[in-house]
Amino acid sequence: MKNDLNIYKNLKVLVTGSTGFKGSWLCFWLNLLQAKVVGVGLKPEKDSIIFKKLKLEKKIKQYYLNIVDFKKLNKIIKKEKPDIIFHLAAQSIVSESYIDPLKTINFNVVGSSNILESCRINKVKNLVYITSDKCYLNDNKKNSYKENDRLGGKDVYSSSKAASEIIFFSYHKSFFNKNKTVKYASARAGNVIGGGDMKKDRIVPDIIKSIMTKKSIFLRNPKAIRPWQHVLESLYGYLILGNFLINNKLSKNKIPNWNFGPNSSNYKNVLSLTKKIIFNWNLKNKVIKIKKENFHESSILKLNNQKAQKELKWKPKLNFNQTIKLTVDWYKALKNNDKLEKITEKQIAFFLKKRS
Repeated sequence: MKNDLNIYKNLKVLVTGSTGFKGSWLCFWLNLLQAKVVGVGLKPEKDSIIFKKLKLEKKIKQYYLNIVDFKKLNKIIKKEKPDIIFHLAAQSIVSESYIDPLKTINFNVVGSSNILESCRINKVKNLVYITSDKCYLNDNKKNSYKENDRLGGKDVYSSSKAASEIIFFSYHKSFFNKNKTVKYASARAGNVIGGGDMKKDRIVPDIIKSIMTKKSIFLRNPKAIRPWQHVLESLYGYLILGNFLINNKLSKNKIPNWNFGPNSSNYKNVLSLTKKIIFNWNLKNKVIKIKKENFHESSILKLNNQKAQKELKWKPKLNFNQTIKLTVDWYKALKNNDKLEKITEKQIAFFLKKRS
Protein backbone atom coordinates (compact mmCIF):
# COMPACT_ATOMS: atom_id res chain seq x y z
CA MET A 1 0.00 0.00 0.00
CA LYS A 2 1.35 3.42 -0.92
CA ASN A 3 1.62 6.06 1.76
CA ASP A 4 -0.80 8.23 -0.20
CA LEU A 5 -1.90 11.33 1.70
CA ASN A 6 -4.30 12.38 -1.06
CA ILE A 7 -6.97 10.37 0.74
CA TYR A 8 -7.48 13.37 3.03
CA LYS A 9 -8.73 15.55 0.17
CA ASN A 10 -12.32 16.65 0.93
CA LEU A 11 -12.45 14.59 4.13
CA LYS A 12 -13.64 16.34 7.28
CA VAL A 13 -10.76 16.10 9.74
CA LEU A 14 -11.08 17.29 13.33
CA VAL A 15 -7.84 18.16 15.14
CA THR A 16 -7.76 18.76 18.89
CA GLY A 17 -4.92 20.92 20.11
CA SER A 18 -5.14 22.83 16.82
CA THR A 19 -3.67 26.02 18.28
CA GLY A 20 -0.59 24.28 19.71
CA PHE A 21 2.78 23.57 18.13
CA LYS A 22 2.14 20.12 16.63
CA GLY A 23 -1.55 20.80 16.07
CA SER A 24 -0.85 23.94 14.03
CA TRP A 25 1.65 22.12 11.82
CA LEU A 26 -0.87 19.30 11.29
CA CYS A 27 -3.74 21.68 10.46
CA PHE A 28 -1.54 23.57 7.99
CA TRP A 29 -0.48 20.31 6.30
CA LEU A 30 -4.06 19.01 6.13
CA ASN A 31 -5.14 22.32 4.61
CA LEU A 32 -2.49 21.85 1.90
CA LEU A 33 -3.98 18.40 1.31
CA GLN A 34 -7.37 20.11 0.80
CA ALA A 35 -9.01 18.47 3.78
CA LYS A 36 -11.94 20.18 5.50
CA VAL A 37 -10.17 20.94 8.76
CA VAL A 38 -12.01 21.57 12.02
CA GLY A 39 -9.83 22.75 14.89
CA VAL A 40 -10.59 22.42 18.60
CA GLY A 41 -8.20 24.07 21.03
CA LEU A 42 -7.57 26.73 23.62
CA LYS A 43 -6.96 30.29 22.51
CA PRO A 44 -3.23 30.68 21.77
CA GLU A 45 -1.17 31.56 24.83
CA LYS A 46 0.60 34.90 25.12
CA ASP A 47 3.93 33.64 23.77
CA SER A 48 2.40 31.27 21.20
CA ILE A 49 3.00 32.38 17.61
CA ILE A 50 2.55 29.53 15.17
CA PHE A 51 -1.27 29.45 14.84
CA LYS A 52 -1.29 33.18 14.07
CA LYS A 53 1.82 33.18 11.86
CA LEU A 54 0.39 30.41 9.67
CA LYS A 55 -2.91 32.33 9.45
CA LEU A 56 -4.82 29.20 10.36
CA GLU A 57 -7.90 31.05 11.57
CA LYS A 58 -8.54 31.92 7.90
CA LYS A 59 -7.77 28.41 6.66
CA ILE A 60 -9.72 26.14 9.01
CA LYS A 61 -12.95 26.13 11.01
CA GLN A 62 -11.77 26.80 14.56
CA TYR A 63 -13.54 26.26 17.89
CA TYR A 64 -11.88 27.72 21.00
CA LEU A 65 -12.61 25.19 23.70
CA ASN A 66 -11.12 23.30 26.64
CA ILE A 67 -11.63 19.58 26.01
CA VAL A 68 -12.25 19.07 29.74
CA ASP A 69 -15.73 20.49 29.06
CA PHE A 70 -17.44 17.34 27.83
CA LYS A 71 -20.80 18.90 26.93
CA LYS A 72 -19.29 21.54 24.65
CA LEU A 73 -16.80 19.10 23.12
CA ASN A 74 -19.48 16.49 22.48
CA LYS A 75 -21.76 19.09 20.91
CA ILE A 76 -19.05 20.05 18.40
CA ILE A 77 -18.22 16.46 17.47
CA LYS A 78 -21.92 15.64 17.11
CA LYS A 79 -22.44 18.69 14.89
CA GLU A 80 -19.34 18.33 12.70
CA LYS A 81 -19.48 14.54 12.16
CA PRO A 82 -15.78 14.21 11.29
CA ASP A 83 -14.46 11.38 9.13
CA ILE A 84 -11.42 11.16 11.38
CA ILE A 85 -10.17 12.83 14.57
CA PHE A 86 -6.53 13.49 15.40
CA HIS A 87 -6.39 14.03 19.16
CA LEU A 88 -3.31 16.10 20.05
CA ALA A 89 -4.64 18.38 22.80
CA ALA A 90 -2.58 18.10 25.99
CA GLN A 91 -0.78 19.84 28.82
CA SER A 92 2.65 19.05 27.43
CA ILE A 93 5.22 20.53 29.83
CA VAL A 94 6.80 18.40 32.57
CA SER A 95 7.64 21.38 34.81
CA GLU A 96 4.02 22.59 34.63
CA SER A 97 2.85 19.26 36.04
CA TYR A 98 4.81 20.05 39.22
CA ILE A 99 3.27 23.51 39.51
CA ASP A 100 -0.31 22.47 38.82
CA PRO A 101 -0.66 18.66 38.84
CA LEU A 102 -4.46 18.67 38.81
CA LYS A 103 -4.52 20.79 35.65
CA THR A 104 -2.23 18.25 33.97
CA ILE A 105 -4.36 15.31 35.13
CA ASN A 106 -7.62 16.97 34.11
CA PHE A 107 -6.39 17.91 30.67
CA ASN A 108 -4.45 14.76 29.81
CA VAL A 109 -6.63 12.16 31.50
CA VAL A 110 -10.16 13.63 31.79
CA GLY A 111 -9.89 15.56 28.50
CA SER A 112 -8.62 12.51 26.61
CA SER A 113 -11.36 10.37 28.19
CA ASN A 114 -13.88 12.92 26.93
CA ILE A 115 -12.58 12.43 23.39
CA LEU A 116 -13.00 8.67 23.66
CA GLU A 117 -16.48 8.91 25.13
CA SER A 118 -17.64 11.40 22.49
CA CYS A 119 -16.22 9.18 19.75
CA ARG A 120 -18.13 6.25 21.24
CA ILE A 121 -21.42 8.13 21.55
CA ASN A 122 -21.23 9.71 18.11
CA LYS A 123 -19.79 6.66 16.38
CA VAL A 124 -16.85 8.57 14.95
CA LYS A 125 -15.38 6.51 12.12
CA ASN A 126 -11.66 6.86 12.82
CA LEU A 127 -9.46 8.19 15.63
CA VAL A 128 -5.69 8.73 15.97
CA TYR A 129 -5.15 9.27 19.70
CA ILE A 130 -1.76 10.84 20.38
CA THR A 131 -0.08 10.53 23.77
CA SER A 132 3.70 10.64 24.35
CA ASP A 133 6.89 8.61 24.51
CA LYS A 134 6.90 9.48 28.21
CA CYS A 135 3.97 7.11 28.83
CA TYR A 136 6.49 4.29 29.43
CA LEU A 137 7.77 3.56 32.94
CA ASN A 138 11.30 4.84 32.44
CA ASP A 139 14.01 2.87 34.25
CA ASN A 140 16.84 4.92 32.66
CA LYS A 141 18.18 1.89 30.84
CA LYS A 142 19.55 2.12 27.32
CA ASN A 143 16.94 -0.20 25.83
CA SER A 144 14.45 1.46 23.48
CA TYR A 145 10.84 1.16 24.56
CA LYS A 146 8.43 -1.02 22.58
CA GLU A 147 4.64 -0.65 22.44
CA ASN A 148 4.06 -3.56 24.83
CA ASP A 149 6.46 -2.29 27.52
CA ARG A 150 5.18 -1.32 30.95
CA LEU A 151 3.41 2.05 31.23
CA GLY A 152 3.85 4.45 34.15
CA GLY A 153 5.62 7.56 35.35
CA LYS A 154 7.61 9.01 38.23
CA ASP A 155 6.29 12.50 37.49
CA VAL A 156 2.68 13.60 37.07
CA TYR A 157 3.06 14.44 33.38
CA SER A 158 4.38 10.97 32.52
CA SER A 159 1.79 9.22 34.66
CA SER A 160 -1.00 11.28 33.06
CA LYS A 161 0.12 10.07 29.65
CA ALA A 162 0.32 6.47 30.88
CA ALA A 163 -3.17 6.82 32.37
CA SER A 164 -4.57 8.16 29.11
CA GLU A 165 -3.10 5.14 27.30
CA ILE A 166 -4.60 2.74 29.84
CA ILE A 167 -8.01 4.36 29.39
CA PHE A 168 -7.62 4.12 25.62
CA PHE A 169 -6.89 0.40 25.96
CA SER A 170 -9.94 -0.15 28.15
CA TYR A 171 -12.18 1.66 25.64
CA HIS A 172 -10.62 -0.38 22.86
CA LYS A 173 -11.39 -3.65 24.64
CA SER A 174 -14.84 -2.59 25.86
CA PHE A 175 -16.27 -0.70 22.88
CA PHE A 176 -13.99 -0.38 19.85
CA ASN A 177 -12.91 -3.96 19.26
CA LYS A 178 -16.13 -5.04 17.57
CA ASN A 179 -15.06 -4.21 14.01
CA LYS A 180 -13.07 -6.54 11.78
CA THR A 181 -10.40 -3.85 11.49
CA VAL A 182 -8.71 -1.38 13.84
CA LYS A 183 -10.47 1.99 13.55
CA TYR A 184 -9.07 3.74 16.64
CA ALA A 185 -5.34 3.77 17.32
CA SER A 186 -2.90 5.41 19.73
CA ALA A 187 0.40 6.99 18.70
CA ARG A 188 3.48 7.76 20.79
CA ALA A 189 6.13 10.08 19.34
CA GLY A 190 9.67 10.95 20.34
CA ASN A 191 10.93 14.37 21.41
CA VAL A 192 9.47 16.52 18.66
CA ILE A 193 11.17 19.74 17.59
CA GLY A 194 10.66 22.21 14.78
CA GLY A 195 9.85 25.80 13.94
CA GLY A 196 7.14 27.63 15.85
CA ASP A 197 7.37 26.01 19.27
CA MET A 198 7.64 28.75 21.90
CA LYS A 199 6.70 26.81 25.05
CA LYS A 200 8.52 27.67 28.25
CA ASP A 201 10.75 24.97 29.77
CA ARG A 202 11.12 23.12 26.49
CA ILE A 203 14.72 22.90 25.35
CA VAL A 204 14.59 24.16 21.75
CA PRO A 205 12.30 27.17 22.43
CA ASP A 206 14.47 28.07 25.43
CA ILE A 207 17.62 27.97 23.27
CA ILE A 208 16.00 30.00 20.49
CA LYS A 209 14.72 32.66 22.90
CA SER A 210 18.18 32.94 24.42
CA ILE A 211 19.74 33.36 20.97
CA MET A 212 17.22 35.97 19.88
CA THR A 213 17.62 37.99 23.09
CA LYS A 214 21.40 37.48 23.13
CA LYS A 215 21.31 35.89 26.56
CA SER A 216 23.16 32.91 27.98
CA ILE A 217 21.69 29.46 27.46
CA PHE A 218 20.75 27.53 30.59
CA LEU A 219 20.55 23.74 30.40
CA ARG A 220 18.72 21.75 33.07
CA ASN A 221 20.02 18.33 32.16
CA PRO A 222 22.82 18.56 29.54
CA LYS A 223 23.66 14.83 29.57
CA ALA A 224 20.05 13.65 29.12
CA ILE A 225 19.62 11.60 25.95
CA ARG A 226 16.44 12.03 23.91
CA PRO A 227 15.06 10.72 20.58
CA TRP A 228 15.03 14.05 18.72
CA GLN A 229 12.86 14.17 15.62
CA HIS A 230 11.39 16.91 13.46
CA VAL A 231 7.68 17.59 13.89
CA LEU A 232 7.04 16.46 10.31
CA GLU A 233 8.32 12.96 11.09
CA SER A 234 5.70 12.30 13.75
CA LEU A 235 2.89 14.05 11.84
CA TYR A 236 3.70 11.97 8.77
CA GLY A 237 3.36 8.89 10.95
CA TYR A 238 -0.01 10.05 12.26
CA LEU A 239 -1.24 10.76 8.73
CA ILE A 240 -0.09 7.36 7.47
CA LEU A 241 -1.74 5.68 10.46
CA GLY A 242 -4.94 7.59 9.71
CA ASN A 243 -4.70 6.44 6.10
CA PHE A 244 -4.52 2.81 7.22
CA LEU A 245 -7.53 3.28 9.51
CA ILE A 246 -9.65 4.94 6.83
CA ASN A 247 -8.78 2.24 4.29
CA ASN A 248 -9.47 -0.62 6.76
CA LYS A 249 -5.93 -1.93 6.31
CA LEU A 250 -5.28 -2.90 9.94
CA SER A 251 -6.82 -6.20 10.98
CA LYS A 252 -8.52 -6.66 14.34
CA ASN A 253 -5.62 -8.73 15.70
CA LYS A 254 -3.21 -5.79 15.47
CA ILE A 255 -2.30 -4.20 18.80
CA PRO A 256 -3.62 -0.64 18.27
CA ASN A 257 -0.54 1.28 19.48
CA TRP A 258 2.38 2.61 17.43
CA ASN A 259 5.65 4.38 18.29
CA PHE A 260 6.96 7.05 15.92
CA GLY A 261 10.55 7.68 16.90
CA PRO A 262 13.76 8.51 15.00
CA ASN A 263 16.58 6.18 14.09
CA SER A 264 19.38 5.67 16.61
CA SER A 265 21.58 8.32 14.96
CA ASN A 266 19.15 10.96 16.29
CA TYR A 267 19.64 9.89 19.92
CA LYS A 268 21.72 12.78 21.24
CA ASN A 269 22.17 14.44 24.60
CA VAL A 270 20.89 17.93 25.31
CA LEU A 271 24.34 19.49 25.15
CA SER A 272 24.96 18.06 21.65
CA LEU A 273 21.58 19.37 20.51
CA THR A 274 22.41 22.81 21.89
CA LYS A 275 25.81 22.98 20.20
CA LYS A 276 24.31 21.89 16.88
CA ILE A 277 21.67 24.64 17.04
CA ILE A 278 24.34 27.24 17.86
CA PHE A 279 26.48 25.98 14.96
CA ASN A 280 23.56 26.19 12.50
CA TRP A 281 22.88 29.75 13.65
CA ASN A 282 26.51 30.64 12.86
CA LEU A 283 27.16 31.90 16.36
CA LYS A 284 30.50 31.94 18.17
CA ASN A 285 31.43 31.81 21.83
CA LYS A 286 27.85 31.40 23.05
CA VAL A 287 28.00 30.77 26.80
CA ILE A 288 26.29 27.61 28.05
CA LYS A 289 25.52 27.40 31.75
CA ILE A 290 24.16 24.48 33.74
CA LYS A 291 21.01 25.12 35.74
CA LYS A 292 19.88 22.46 38.17
CA GLU A 293 16.16 21.84 38.63
CA ASN A 294 14.40 20.33 41.60
CA PHE A 295 12.03 18.12 39.61
CA HIS A 296 12.57 14.66 38.16
CA GLU A 297 13.42 14.12 34.50
CA SER A 298 14.67 10.86 33.02
CA SER A 299 18.32 10.79 31.99
CA ILE A 300 17.73 8.61 28.93
CA LEU A 301 14.75 7.92 26.69
CA LYS A 302 14.75 5.84 23.50
CA LEU A 303 11.83 4.72 21.40
CA ASN A 304 11.64 1.57 19.27
CA ASN A 305 10.04 2.28 15.88
CA GLN A 306 10.17 -1.23 14.38
CA LYS A 307 6.42 -1.88 14.65
CA ALA A 308 5.55 1.24 12.65
CA GLN A 309 8.16 0.33 10.05
CA LYS A 310 6.84 -3.21 9.69
CA GLU A 311 3.08 -2.66 9.87
CA LEU A 312 2.68 0.86 8.44
CA LYS A 313 5.74 1.01 6.15
CA TRP A 314 6.68 4.26 7.89
CA LYS A 315 10.33 5.21 8.24
CA PRO A 316 12.07 8.35 9.50
CA LYS A 317 13.25 10.54 6.64
CA LEU A 318 15.54 13.09 8.31
CA ASN A 319 18.90 12.65 9.99
CA PHE A 320 19.98 14.72 12.99
CA ASN A 321 21.66 17.46 10.94
CA GLN A 322 18.63 17.89 8.69
CA THR A 323 16.31 17.95 11.69
CA ILE A 324 18.27 20.77 13.29
CA LYS A 325 18.73 22.71 10.04
CA LEU A 326 15.00 22.75 9.27
CA THR A 327 14.26 23.86 12.82
CA VAL A 328 16.82 26.67 12.84
CA ASP A 329 15.85 27.83 9.32
CA TRP A 330 12.24 28.32 10.44
CA TYR A 331 13.25 30.42 13.45
CA LYS A 332 15.68 32.43 11.32
CA ALA A 333 12.78 33.20 8.97
CA LEU A 334 10.74 34.30 11.98
CA LYS A 335 13.54 36.63 13.10
CA ASN A 336 13.85 38.05 9.58
CA ASN A 337 10.08 38.61 9.29
CA ASP A 338 9.88 36.28 6.28
CA LYS A 339 6.58 34.81 5.15
CA LEU A 340 6.29 31.77 7.40
CA GLU A 341 3.47 30.20 5.42
CA LYS A 342 5.81 29.84 2.44
CA ILE A 343 8.68 28.60 4.61
CA THR A 344 6.45 25.98 6.24
CA GLU A 345 5.06 24.84 2.89
CA LYS A 346 8.58 24.55 1.47
CA GLN A 347 9.72 22.49 4.44
CA ILE A 348 6.79 20.09 4.00
CA ALA A 349 7.61 19.76 0.29
CA PHE A 350 11.29 19.14 1.09
CA PHE A 351 10.33 16.50 3.65
CA LEU A 352 8.01 14.65 1.27
CA LYS A 353 10.71 14.49 -1.41
CA LYS A 354 13.15 12.84 0.98
CA ARG A 355 13.42 9.08 0.60
CA SER A 356 12.92 7.05 3.77
